Amino acid sequence: MRIDAHTHVMPPDLPDFQEKYGQDRWPVVVKTSESEADIMVSGKLFRKVTDQVWSPEKIIADMDREGIDMQVVSPIPVTFSYWAPVDQALEMIQLQNNFIGKMVKDRPNRFIGLGTVPMQDPKAAIKEMDRCVHELGLSGIEIGTNVNGENLDAPEFLEFFKKAEEWDVLVFIHPWETMAKDRTPRHNFMYTVGMPSETALAAASLIWGGVVEKCPNLRFWFAHGAGSFPYILPRLDQGWRVWPDLRVTEKPPSEYVKNFYFDALTYDERNTRYLIEKFGEDRIVMGSDYPFLLKESPPGKTIDQMEDLSDEIKDKLLYKNALQLLGVKEGQLENG
Repeated sequence: MRIDAHTHVMPPDLPDFQEKYGQDRWPVVVKTSESEADIMVSGKLFRKVTDQVWSPEKIIADMDREGIDMQVVSPIPVTFSYWAPVDQALEMIQLQNNFIGKMVKDRPNRFIGLGTVPMQDPKAAIKEMDRCVHELGLSGIEIGTNVNGENLDAPEFLEFFKKAEEWDVLVFIHPWETMAKDRTPRHNFMYTVGMPSETALAAASLIWGGVVEKCPNLRFWFAHGAGSFPYILPRLDQGWRVWPDLRVTEKPPSEYVKNFYFDALTYDERNTRYLIEKFGEDRIVMGSDYPFLLKESPPGKTIDQMEDLSDEIKDKLLYKNALQLLGVKEGQLENG
């Protein structure tokens, strides 16, 4: 079995929120053909997409072609809309959560779903998380690495994380609104440098700011192998040691990663092996970032190339860890 744990979808018929609410930051989907569309933001092309982001039939055809049994589908981060009034953002968010919920309900043997929530209002975020998990049957919540420039250890977000811990909801952290945006337009550095750095900042903030210590049973899952975080963790420990006046946790940062999980989207066998050696074979899942240009193709390629891994460890990375992380019974594939 193979589970692609990092993929993105969106409804085919998102309304034009820019026209409806008069704010050009909304992503607007402009169909250019039956199977292609442009996502526009502020009048500029954000990304070209195809029916791979909205057609379950097309997605399943690609899964079958690439040998993928199940996908974990989540919203495209540009739709988080944390900057918007919460009622408007919630309207956008619920359309997506409902779409993903239907994908899972219609094809439980092929799709596992993650929803999203309006993090600019933690109480509204908790309410929508409740609906996602307890009504729509989704397996976790995807959030961004920051909320309107506030790192995730800002005090106002703690109640959301506390409730996620209470309900045992997996929190998938994906980069968005990356740091240094003014310095990364050239060469598409936002994707190749900004995103990994942004994810590292989010992970470090959750630890250094005490969120993990206050929510010791909350599970965090980081996209793109957590970016540069695994490699700067020793430096974070050194900072904790030499700046005792800045400490808010009892232990150094490396003591707070037992509930951190990572996808293996590193593109490099050595980097994936480093994740395994540093965090353990039980905390890595295969993920491709389908259907976007930076995806790993075929999904699991790097894991497959690691000839020194036993079949038992490969099975963990390719599907068993994902089943456990997302609370899916192995028999769901056959029974769906």
